[in-house]
Amino acid sequence: MATVIVDPTTRLEGHLGIEVELDATNKVTNAKCSGTLYRGVETILKNRKPRDAQLITQRICGVCPISHGIAASLCLENACGTVIPDNGRIMRNLIQGSNYIHSHIIHFYHLAALDYVKGPDMPPWTPRYNVDYRLTDAQNATYVQHYRDAITLRRKAHEMAAIFGGKLPHSPAVVAGGCSENPESGAISLFQTYLNELISFIENVYIPDVVNLATVYNDYYTKGVGCKNLLSYGVFDIDAAGNKLLGRGRVVNAGTTVNPVDPNLIQEFVKYSYYSDADSGLNPSSGATNPVYPKTGAYSWLKAPRYNGVVYEVGPLARMWVNGDYRSGISVMDRHAARALEAKKLANAMNTWVTQLVVGNPYYAKPLIPSSSTGMGLTEAPRGALGHWETISASVIYNYQCVVPTTWNASPMDDMSQRGPIEQALMGTTVSDPNQPIELLRIIHSFDPCIACAVHLIKPNGEVTKFIV
Repeated sequence: MATVIVDPTTRLEGHLGIEVELDATNKVTNAKCSGTLYRGVETILKNRKPRDAQLITQRICGVCPISHGIAASLCLENACGTVIPDNGRIMRNLIQGSNYIHSHIIHFYHLAALDYVKGPDMPPWTPRYNVDYRLTDAQNATYVQHYRDAITLRRKAHEMAAIFGGKLPHSPAVVAGGCSENPESGAISLFQTYLNELISFIENVYIPDVVNLATVYNDYYTKGVGCKNLLSYGVFDIDAAGNKLLGRGRVVNAGTTVNPVDPNLIQEFVKYSYYSDADSGLNPSSGATNPVYPKTGAYSWLKAPRYNGVVYEVGPLARMWVNGDYRSGISVMDRHAARALEAKKLANAMNTWVTQLVVGNPYYAKPLIPSSSTGMGLTEAPRGALGHWETISASVIYNYQCVVPTTWNASPMDDMSQRGPIEQALMGTTVSDPNQPIELLRIIHSFDPCIACAVHLIKPNGEVTKFIV
């Protein structure tokens, strides 16, 4: 038996470690997913003014900060009973939608594609494994050019978000009460110009590239399946009643029945995480973040979120499946396909939303913050279900909990010894060459985890070899 350690893997954001055990046929028989960095934002927020959460929580992530800003704003609005104006709602959708498009383009071209595309013999294409690169020279050349083009397009998505968001990343414009930007006709026109270019890239480059890659690597429609349970909080309010472009719901075992989501049934378990066992199984509304390191048996700084005790995958595939837009399968390639199709669906919706802005109408309603209250903000980051919970006491934050998408997907085992979604997706995978475990990387990258990794290999004789991926 051999042990392969992927720690840290490049082309991810943050700090992640993967450890798998291989049997004599190089099939994965055990998998551990480890978050190797303590975040601590919940501790930083204690005793801060409630409005501070919108700015501080965005610093959790530089790729999807807008979603944290919106979750924090929804959380405080829920605590205050604030109803935001239509202009504020629409601008939030446009800012967050721009961030989604930016993130999806980055993920495919700059994080995942290098698992399949053999580029020039120069960085960032080297060093690389000598594995089953199947694309022809002409196809490789096309993907390399699109990699370069995508750098420009993801920048334009950032610039588009900044029209109403002020700046990216970490926008100051998304606030509890709506948006701090007053929409003007020139800004609306400029946004449309950017968006039309991005729609063209999504439809004529991004989606065809995903389709072609999936055709060449069609065996990855059967790899990285995982738990088959999918959950979405819903995102992008399309009206004041809270109806959403991508709805809230969950499916079990890749079914077609969409079940409701009750936030009270969410728990975070910590038996295998570096947190106090006394806090295991709590709902985030009463959750606690008390680090314990070292801790016997623990292997991750991520908690293990579960819905009613069940493991769920979150992300674009979950959203599109729950919404009925994509139900072809659950696998590595299905995740890429769903993400690309979501980008198209969202961009086209944004083309309608931007025309719904009314110059001169209200865009902000000041929240009246009570001295004591509780709030919950549920939304979706590009990578999946995102929730913020807070308790306000004596006009300051008494407790704050964030459950982020990768906490779901990259979670360790829970108290019932159920593996997390990425761990389950790795199980049963055959690794052609333990010295070059490209199959593991392709599975991990399909989830687009917001954490980082690289590769070590522990050979059967105990020797440790490190690789740069």
